[in-house]
Amino acid sequence: MSAKTSVMLWVVQGLLAGLFLFAGGMKLVMPIEAMAAQVGLPSAFLRFIGVVEVLGGLGLILPGALRIRTGLTPLAAAGLVIVMTGATAVTAIDGAAAPALVPASVGLLCGWIRSPGRGDVHPARRVHGRLS
Repeated sequence: MSAKTSVMLWVVQGLLAGLFLFAGGMKLVMPIEAMAAQVGLPSAFLRFIGVVEVLGGLGLILPGALRIRTGLTPLAAAGLVIVMTGATAVTAIDGAAAPALVPASVGLLCGWIRSPGRGDVHPARRVHGRLS
């Protein structure tokens, strides 16, 4: 992978991590009644999505930054693709096709981070024949 692509990947991962940490954090600290009224989903499910978004945001950055279990970053990105697929569907079902492009675009960016064809910024290290 070229240095330019690597930098671009880190920038996208950083921006997505910030987005998910903010969105998930808001779902965890906002009054649940206000959120449930806006979206129409069960409050426990919204809290669960908040936890998933925070953990996914951390998973986009921490493994590569700390060079520990770097294989978790594509898994975090794959999980966030699932979350964004659901967000796209919920937004589109509400009858708003144009706003559904936002979570769809975020999901595509997560898919790019997940994609095996892009190469690894920090490939898993082999220690004594095992992945570390």
